[in-house]
Amino acid sequence: MEEPCTPQRTVHLEDPRALRAYAHPTRMKLVGLLRVEGPFTATRAAELTGESVASCSYHLRMLAKYGLVEEAESGAGRDKPWRATAHYTDWRGVDSEAADALSTTMAQRYFESMTQALLTRRELPADWRAAEEFGDDVVYVTAAELADLTRRFRELVESYNDRLDDPAKRPEGAEPVTVLRVAFRNRREGTTS
Repeated sequence: MEEPCTPQRTVHLEDPRALRAYAHPTRMKLVGLLRVEGPFTATRAAELTGESVASCSYHLRMLAKYGLVEEAESGAGRDKPWRATAHYTDWRGVDSEAADALSTTMAQRYFESMTQALLTRRELPADWRAAEEFGDDVVYVTAAELADLTRRFRELVESYNDRLDDPAKRPEGAEPVTVLRVAFRNRREGTTS
């Protein structure tokens, strides 16, 4: 059996075929689940996603083809465990229709996740409900200031990354929390610049 390995921090996608492959909702879900609950087999993937074992096996092989997942240890067929190769997938700086399609699919996935969180928030303890945030701000900044704001926010969130691989570093009561980073120029109707 192979030694367990720590996933790399980020896998960067540029190949349009890889971008299109990752844009499939089931594949996104599988990678996300592997990052939080993996490694696991195609059989477990089917239980977690509601897809068939054959479908999950196919999607896992496609993800492996583009370096997003890999076999975790020896095994055969449906008993073969898979793991994510990285904690994050990045395609920043890629200017293509495939990158745009992936970004759109990811935004739809974020929306579905947020909607589910809102619909089930009454099931959470009061302290978690109070800690969650759903809101927005409009700020007037230059492109350089936005880049700086994005960098500082990323650094703040990354200060918790050591807890991903080392459960001993998680304080009692720590739970996985999705933090979305979305910042875009407000495109008001009638704006020409």
